[in-house]
Amino acid sequence: MHIVAGTPDEIVLSETTPETEWIRGRAKRKVSPQRSHARIQGRLVVLLDTWARGRGEVSPEWRFRLAPAEDVRRPLVPDVAYVSYERMRGVASEDLEAPTFAPDVAFEIQSPSDNLDDLEDKVRVYRACGTRAVVVIDPRRRLVRVIDDDGIRTLERDDVFDHAALPDFRLELAELFSALDRPA
Repeated sequence: MHIVAGTPDEIVLSETTPETEWIRGRAKRKVSPQRSHARIQGRLVVLLDTWARGRGEVSPEWRFRLAPAEDVRRPLVPDVAYVSYERMRGVASEDLEAPTFAPDVAFEIQSPSDNLDDLEDKVRVYRACGTRAVVVIDPRRRLVRVIDDDGIRTLERDDVFDHAALPDFRLELAELFSALDRPA
């Protein structure tokens, strides 16, 4: 299907548009984003990229090649990823194209068609590979779940998201979710 090559240590999938990831033992193509997903993703990239100047890189749909302990390396593509310059230090430019380390923070925007078991598997793999926080955004319910060493916390529309992995970054969720509002 999409498997280009494979070894006992790594599953390599061809690049596709939209991207294909390896989730729960199978190749799964990401869904083309609909309006709500695209609006939240765009707003998040702009806000994070502005904050990240001099600190690291923010990108949408950045492919990472991750291997949880004693498991095969596989591609995962967060909707938005942040990687600090500190973690990038010493890594060759070509190796940053599809890093073999997890992002500092991975953002996943939940679509109505998402399989929750698949989403939970991605969260598990990110965390097992060193992602400090996984942020799952539900545009339909306007909720955010933050999964980190402290567990899971749920934020609502009037809350502010901040995290030690993103020092001095504060995101008013009302501002993020306002990307979904249409002018009267």
